[in-house]
Amino acid sequence: MDTNKRFLVGVYDDDDEVMAAVKTVRASGIKIHDVYTPFPVHGLDKAIGHARTRIPVVAFMFGTLGLITMFVFTYYTMRLDWPMNIGGKDFYALPDFIPPMFEFTVLFTAFGMVFTFFITNGLWWGNKAVIFDLRSTDDKFVMAIDTASNQKSEAEIEKALRETGAIEINVKEIVEEED
Repeated sequence: MDTNKRFLVGVYDDDDEVMAAVKTVRASGIKIHDVYTPFPVHGLDKAIGHARTRIPVVAFMFGTLGLITMFVFTYYTMRLDWPMNIGGKDFYALPDFIPPMFEFTVLFTAFGMVFTFFITNGLWWGNKAVIFDLRSTDDKFVMAIDTASNQKSEAEIEKALRETGAIEINVKEIVEEED
């Protein structure tokens, strides 16, 4: 079964214009799907209404997993499985294993964050990118509004986009194929 999504896409010339437009459009009760910009615009995520990211918490959890994994591995290997007396030291001399534990912490964090990025952004094999306007990677700022998730009509949304300085308004229909 296929599902169609219909978006109104407003194109802007300037980052200050799009920031003011986002605030005005949201204040009028219109829900914004997303805003695409050629460079990061400070404060845009808060203006759209995105919640604060939990990426640091996830990174800490991956790092902790790496540290615990290496601690258990070295402890099991040097204390339980194959204890060796090296230079009269204890079977498990913790300071000797701090560098590998640090390296595993960094390794698990790096790989974990890469996989988290791909999963949370829907970037997996066979997934097609949704591009609202190709110029959003070059010099234009694009605001996409899902018409189905808003209480206002397309005419009201289009009027709001025009009043906020959109130089162009397009309709983009996206067909999502469900398995």
